[in-house]
This record gives sequence, structure tokens and C-alpha cells, in this order.
Amino acid sequence: MEQAQQVAPLSVGVEEAARILGISRSATYEFIANGEIKTFKIGRRRLVLTSELKAFIERIAKNNDR
Repeated sequence: MEQAQQVAPLSVGVEEAARILGISRSATYEFIANGEIKTFKIGRRRLVLTSELKAFIERIAKNNDR
């Protein structure tokens, strides 16, 4: 019997994005409102690309190195 391979998601909801980033949901929404995290909607769900989360963390880390 073959086991199904785990596939990393391409996008996550805002709550999951907050968990991944290690910040609160409200802080995540503030970054979204300020345009620092880009999102998109499918139906009623607001989603964040996982690549966008990585880019956001890299921008924050780069700015803190100064």
C-alpha cells in the first residue's frame, strides 16, 4: 500500500499565517492593512501565499540588520 505524500500548501488563511509567523492574528491583519503582507481572496476566504510569508520575514530580518 502506498502512502500519500504530504504536499506543502501554496497558501494559508490569515490565522494560519499568524501562527507560522509567531504573531497574533490582529498583528497579522495590521501588516495586511499596511500593505506589508499581500493577500488575495477566493470566495469569502482571505489567503496569503506561503512565498509571501517567507518574503515578509526576509524583509523584516533585513531591516533589523541595519
